[in-house]
Amino acid sequence: MRYQHIMHRKMKQPPSSIDLVRDFRSLRALVVGDVMLDTYLEGSATRLCSEGPVPVVAKTAEYRLPGGAANSAANLRALGADVELLGVVGGDLAGSLLRTALQDYGVSAQRLAEAPNLATQHKLRILANGQYIVRFDEGETRESGSKLSNVDRQRLLEHFSELYHWCDLVVISDYGYGVVNEQLIAHLRVLQDSEPKIVLIDSKALQHFRDVRATIVTPNYTEACELIERMQHAPQTHGLMTSDELESIGRQLLALLQTEYVAVTLGARGVCLYGRTEQMKHIPAAPVTSVSDVGAGDSFISAMALALAAGGSIEEAAKIGIDAAGIAVSRERTTVVRYQELLQCVSVREYIDGASDVEVREGIEELNTLLSRLEEKRTQGKTVVFTNGMFDVLHAGHVQFLRQAKALGDVLVVGINSDQSVGRLKGRGRPISSARERKALVAALDMVDEVVLFDEDTPTELIRALRPAIHVKGGDYVNEELPETEAVQAIGGRIVILPLARGLHGNDASDILAPRMGASERSIANVPFLDRCDVEAQHIGRAL
Repeated sequence: MRYQHIMHRKMKQPPSSIDLVRDFRSLRALVVGDVMLDTYLEGSATRLCSEGPVPVVAKTAEYRLPGGAANSAANLRALGADVELLGVVGGDLAGSLLRTALQDYGVSAQRLAEAPNLATQHKLRILANGQYIVRFDEGETRESGSKLSNVDRQRLLEHFSELYHWCDLVVISDYGYGVVNEQLIAHLRVLQDSEPKIVLIDSKALQHFRDVRATIVTPNYTEACELIERMQHAPQTHGLMTSDELESIGRQLLALLQTEYVAVTLGARGVCLYGRTEQMKHIPAAPVTSVSDVGAGDSFISAMALALAAGGSIEEAAKIGIDAAGIAVSRERTTVVRYQELLQCVSVREYIDGASDVEVREGIEELNTLLSRLEEKRTQGKTVVFTNGMFDVLHAGHVQFLRQAKALGDVLVVGINSDQSVGRLKGRGRPISSARERKALVAALDMVDEVVLFDEDTPTELIRALRPAIHVKGGDYVNEELPETEAVQAIGGRIVILPLARGLHGNDASDILAPRMGASERSIANVPFLDRCDVEAQHIGRAL
């Protein structure tokens, strides 16, 4: 299997979140479940209707989007995977519109069975001035699949068997409308036992999957409590979500089901993970100012399933799923999360998680703001240029180099090694100037637009987060293999090597200066920058 090849390739060291997301594009996903059409009619309301106490809404926009299992398929495709979708639509207008919506997202509707006697699941939302007015639901009740003909049922099973062997992962999106019926579940159990794959089950009725050896199931908190009530015939006292209660819920689910893992989603509180040999692990969600959770669960399960198939641990896969959901909930309407968006998000998270220098941690909010500004510049057609260095002793060579770098584009971003990074690379006694001082000096140069600190030994992760079009290095790197080359190539950028002025190699200036300094001169490094001017003046006076 393809996903096993990825796992084997990465056995030497655990893959990073960035590695996992980059591997999404090599995966094949099969989605089976209840497809829906999500329609949004939006407008403005300025008066009440004379016929009754309801607003008159003047239509301004209309959106027809994939929903349910169709939205999971659209998310998987947007994240880079090849996708096949199995489901059922009616021979009606909603079914035709759903097929068109899927094609707009690059998902083939060829495998969708059409049942003329069924009505396609359709959720029509009407909003006025951004506020929900009403939602109309069309379609069959929870037993729509029972109306499928025997021929359609058999064709569905045949397609499922064929595509199971083709894919790397299976996502079951079961809303209880009958597509995922007893026959298909039994077929899944047999196939999974004989050819194990990553199988993620998102179902309103997980009790039907009790004998399936799934990789993971993903009920929300309420669904988890209700499932335990149904299967144990015992009422659950839920609502407080204490740690003990959450631990109990997860352990009961593992006892009732044959799944390897359980992920209980908690909305804004994140996700609780449970494994058969692991302790409960809570993965928090990042706070989001504007929340629209329609379809965010589809983004979560899609990214999580792909991360597992790419060889990620359950914890790392959950983090990537939460990253995707965090992007989705910040948007209006049913939406998808795209590959490049998620790659940028996990790049920022890895960069932040790896930060240990106080200066870097204080700059987390600043980094997020910088990313927004750079994205705005890119939409304006501006070229972002990035370079980096320690800048421990700023001199004319640095200024000349930065001026040349700025000439290559429109926005020059300079990455500066943190104090800890410089100390690791240069040893005891370095840096001479603190990160705060070095950052202030570089930012004061007229050709520099943005300055950001990084804590790693190389700017690889920062490059992945910033996504510059051009990465500039000094001429003393011409004959060296740059460690950040792969990162630059991954974001579609290019590397430019600029020649340095003779005798002004930026990396050498402070190395040359330090050995020539006496003990008292070297002690200057321990004096705050603004006070150091007076100390240096005293040394100059003695020398004169």
